[in-house]
Amino acid sequence: MEKKECSSAEVDHSSPKDEFQELLQTLEHQTNWDGQRLVKYDGIWLLELLFRPILSAQKYFKAKDTDVILSTMPKSGTTWLKALTFSIANRSVFPIDRSPLLTSNPHKVVPALEFNLYWGKGEENPDPESFPEPRILSTHIPFEILPDSIRESDCRIIYISRNPLDVFISQRQFLLENKIAKDAVPLELDEAFDMFCRGITSYGPFWEHMLGYWNAHLKNPERVLFLKYEDLKGDILSNVKKIAEFMGFPFSAEEEKQGVVEQISRLCSFENLKNLEVNKSGNVLGLMKNSSFFRKGEVGDWVNYLSPEMAERVKNIMESKFQGSGLTFNI
Repeated sequence: MEKKECSSAEVDHSSPKDEFQELLQTLEHQTNWDGQRLVKYDGIWLLELLFRPILSAQKYFKAKDTDVILSTMPKSGTTWLKALTFSIANRSVFPIDRSPLLTSNPHKVVPALEFNLYWGKGEENPDPESFPEPRILSTHIPFEILPDSIRESDCRIIYISRNPLDVFISQRQFLLENKIAKDAVPLELDEAFDMFCRGITSYGPFWEHMLGYWNAHLKNPERVLFLKYEDLKGDILSNVKKIAEFMGFPFSAEEEKQGVVEQISRLCSFENLKNLEVNKSGNVLGLMKNSSFFRKGEVGDWVNYLSPEMAERVKNIMESKFQGSGLTFNI
């Protein structure tokens, strides 16, 4: 399920002109915080780097009713959610002391639509039909442009959100460490923050991304589970049981008595994963250091970087963007 490692130089625009390239030339462009190009597609800003994979996923991915799709905005708890859902679904397959998470980064045991399944072209991509069920897959794609088969099937979608200020700081620190756009100069903090407030993250849209999944959850809570990173940090055991129930893998009374919920929570904890040798070195996709997925994981770390005035600006934006939706975050 792993793709060939590549550098940013290998994913440039030097391929022969095709329909994708023709479409690309018609779209509005801008640059994000770290110098990567964004394109506006269906009214949504997306990383140009991931535009072809997203279009391929839209065209070719066929969801199954048994699938579990993990959707996140980057640096909102993606790694943690992958570890938890994989462990929950496979607890009868892999004993805790032989979990693949002990030797593999969570991003390798739970493949992503954009980065793993549709990064290449045609036969270069793995065949998702060969994956064992239930297939647990991840994506950063906004709800509105998910593959039709995901939105129209009975598969389950789990979305994890996070305090916007912590997302901003975590994304910025991640980009500074990895420098995916190797020749670009990242924006200064104030400039990047201003772009974030206008709804553009290092990946693409922010407010619309969160609201899209929140509204989908309100419309169909049996298919879309909306979680908050802060809630998991505050009460991991209850949330692990909630996730298991939603996935269709509830814990039995005997499992709870044996402490299986606690065992999975400890295995997947930030502290445990961070201290594993596999996550101290190596990289994901040849682009991102394994260690960079385990920076701090703290709630409220933004106070060490942003001023009260910046926080107030985001608070006012949230009140405007989320008005009437019922979605709130404490700042």
